[in-house]
Amino acid sequence: MALLQIAEPGQSAKPHQRKLAVGIDLGTTHSLVASVRSGQAETLPNSRGEALLPSVVRYLVDESPQVGVKAAAHLVDDAANTVMSVKRLMGRGIEDVKRLGSNMPYLFEACDQGMPMIHTVAGLKSPVQVSADILRALVQRGESSLGGELVGAVITVPAYFDDAQRQATKDAAQLAGIQVLRLLNEPTAAAVAYGLEQQEANQGEQQQGTIAVFDLGGGTFDISVLRMEQGVFEVLATGGDSALGGDDFDHALAQWMHQQRQIPQQLDLAQQRFLLRLARAAKERLSTENTASLSFEGWPGGDVYSDLILSLEQMNELLDPIISRAIRATKRTLRDAKVGLDEVAEVVMVGGSTRSLRVQERVTELFQRQPLTSIDPDRVVALGAARQADVLAGNQSGEELLLLDVLPLSLGLETMGGLVERVVDRNTPIPVARAQEFTTYQDGQTAMAIHVLQGERELVQDCRSLSRFELRGIPPMAAGAAKIRVTFQVDADGLLEVSARELTSGVAATVQVKPSYGLSDQQVADMIKASWSNVEDDRSARSLREQQVEADRLLEAVTMALAEDGERLLTTQAQQHIVNHMEQLVLARNGQDHHAIAKQIEVMAKASDAYAAMRMDDSIKRALAGKSVDQL
Repeated sequence: MALLQIAEPGQSAKPHQRKLAVGIDLGTTHSLVASVRSGQAETLPNSRGEALLPSVVRYLVDESPQVGVKAAAHLVDDAANTVMSVKRLMGRGIEDVKRLGSNMPYLFEACDQGMPMIHTVAGLKSPVQVSADILRALVQRGESSLGGELVGAVITVPAYFDDAQRQATKDAAQLAGIQVLRLLNEPTAAAVAYGLEQQEANQGEQQQGTIAVFDLGGGTFDISVLRMEQGVFEVLATGGDSALGGDDFDHALAQWMHQQRQIPQQLDLAQQRFLLRLARAAKERLSTENTASLSFEGWPGGDVYSDLILSLEQMNELLDPIISRAIRATKRTLRDAKVGLDEVAEVVMVGGSTRSLRVQERVTELFQRQPLTSIDPDRVVALGAARQADVLAGNQSGEELLLLDVLPLSLGLETMGGLVERVVDRNTPIPVARAQEFTTYQDGQTAMAIHVLQGERELVQDCRSLSRFELRGIPPMAAGAAKIRVTFQVDADGLLEVSARELTSGVAATVQVKPSYGLSDQQVADMIKASWSNVEDDRSARSLREQQVEADRLLEAVTMALAEDGERLLTTQAQQHIVNHMEQLVLARNGQDHHAIAKQIEVMAKASDAYAAMRMDDSIKRALAGKSVDQL
């Protein structure tokens, strides 16, 4: 037993220990992990003090993949095996990827479910697997920083992510071994962080009013309109574009360089990455300067090209059409929320791409007010997610936040003629359950095929197919006589379950909606099974770390005790005896055998037990000195 580790009989020795939970911002360009410590949400850095993890994964032959900075260093020289901006591929089918064109310069192959698989030297990799590798690195950072195993995580997703994209994110978390406490919309997470910050800044006064959250990241754009009142964050409307972001800025600048230097049209992957890196550097430089010099030194391919000069005015001209798409989506969302521009109290800027001065200028022009940038736009989403994770983990009680998110896209069914009958409209608060009755089309019809769709268009071909299932066993009746109730249930994560029941006979069918190009349960199971090959190594590493922490704690306790009263209570020989055991424990602690450390901890504890008893007796004697029995 550690020195002076005292607990009431039958109670935990650590009654105040918090459950460890994190918020994860899985971004297109960068990802972050954050947690609440000492009542404050903060991002967790790596060993070098860096909070931002580049969302880049490099695959190697017979080696674990590299994630983050190490991977990003090989974007040009090993472009085919280094995957970036994978968030733009989440939940998309192979046809969706083809429409993205040169913005996704990988060699793709469709799997049985229609999911795009990326060719690497380590084999075919799905976007879900790549995202899982990023999430795994973030979880490891969280556990290392917090010093224990996580009970779960809140993972943020763009508000405009559809069901397929949300399910793909959840699949990635499952593959990475993460317990998902909730999928939280990024603008809502930002509003949580902003609201709490304002509350603290105003000496406990709750921020109230209507807020627009303008979230422009590396690959996605969200605009959400929220009402904040008495700790309730209600999303009135949300909109955006899941394929619009800073990456598009980079591609526009890269295309301009391509044209200006008359580079041949057929670029290989390394050359594309070179131009994109050059574009990103120029974009960042022009946030503080009026011109940027673009050097083609080191151009892959042998050709020599002279440097280019890009002015701030030229860049703004190139970016304006892209920013205009975001502005149009913002206006549509305000109309959906039935909120006028003059009713918006504050505009919150989120996402690294909002650092662009041109973006800030256009947003200021639209709302006629200066947007808020007081919280780091790169970190605000992760901080809000950390706050919510802390609540869901059970570390807070009483003044909990109520988050009322909305459904980003309408849900419905296919009806005769290839038409869509909407059952749940977009911007409906979630969780929600809605039911609608349908009937048969033909006399004697005994089955009904149910096709679940998502989107705002009237025709099936213009909406996204989510799932198909059949209701069989309908009693044969005249057309229109049977009544089939179809119920849509959307949970707090925005994930969907659809059930159908024939009301006369009671026959029913239910489907957990999984998109056709998501991972099947078997695929997820196979991937998890494949990861079991490392489970013993992982378990050993965890045991080693746990024993090292316990050894450090014991050594610190004994060192402090000896410094306080070792000379007064112990003989020189007794002190030396304890010190010898401490030295042996240090040697074991610096080794790699967790069994040896555990054994030495036990030996050390026994060697110091007599000393611990002496300290306790001495403490009691000093506390009772000079007091009579009557006083006790």
